[in-house]
Amino acid sequence: MILTVTPNPSLDRTYEIPRLERGAVLRAAADRVDPGGKGVNVSRAVAAAGHRTVAVLPLGGPEGALLARLLGDLGIDVAGVPVRGSTRVNIAVAEPDGTLTKVNAAGPELDRAEAQSMLAAVRDRSAGADWIACCGSLPRGLAPEWYGHLVARAHDAGARIALDTSGPSLTAALRMRPDVVKPNAEELSLAVGRPLATVGDAAEAAGELRALGARAVLASLGADGQLLVDASGTYFGTARVPSVRSNVGAGDASLAGFLAAGGTGPGALAAALAHGAAAVQLPGSAMPAPADLDPSSVTVTSEVPSARALTEPVR
Repeated sequence: MILTVTPNPSLDRTYEIPRLERGAVLRAAADRVDPGGKGVNVSRAVAAAGHRTVAVLPLGGPEGALLARLLGDLGIDVAGVPVRGSTRVNIAVAEPDGTLTKVNAAGPELDRAEAQSMLAAVRDRSAGADWIACCGSLPRGLAPEWYGHLVARAHDAGARIALDTSGPSLTAALRMRPDVVKPNAEELSLAVGRPLATVGDAAEAAGELRALGARAVLASLGADGQLLVDASGTYFGTARVPSVRSNVGAGDASLAGFLAAGGTGPGALAAALAHGAAAVQLPGSAMPAPADLDPSSVTVTSEVPSARALTEPVR
């Protein structure tokens, strides 16, 4: 079982339009509403793969009620923590060439009692969890150290922790030695405080995060592939993608595939790549089912192409 923690979940509405024109009245060819938030997306991908998952998240207002119902319809066990504010609604606009424009709301502010209730919900529902995935930004009211407290409590209970966050929240949690962290290239650059221009730069930065406390680093480099740096070595992988429809939630699908495959080693990296590649070919933030995966499109190697320039270098 994989338990996910999403401190700032959302309802994600995606519109597909021919072209984004500022100031114009646009008509969508299609639209959909999905449960959102990085941890929520991990739970959705785990459930789509046929595994059990529990989603711990704050829920408020009619938006929170709808989010809980949508997750329940997907077979996800929802451990909702009632909060005073309303769950946020995010908007995404997808164009045919894969360009995605997003507007993310701030979300409700959690008070001290609500923050403690979140920690208690994780403690109460973590029995039997193979992994606890803590994902996304922290809402207003939660200090950057909140994830660190959660990592420490989970380790005290014998659970393994995957952490997907950035900035001060990531830095503070590294000292508590999360079992795996999952930055993208921009987040990795921010964590080490310098630009990344090549795959080798990214691998070096991932190694620095390990030195700061992370036991493993699963780094997403977008179209350039992914890196896994752990105690056994450094692995690099890519996956062929015929076309990109939407990249919303692709990184979360990738983390779900990694954890569902055991969360260690090149085999788990291959699963992460297959899930991420499948997700970008689906509409909105839809999560891939086993039938959507193409393992033959994935290549994983321990020979890292260090000199290869990143398609989108982080300046």
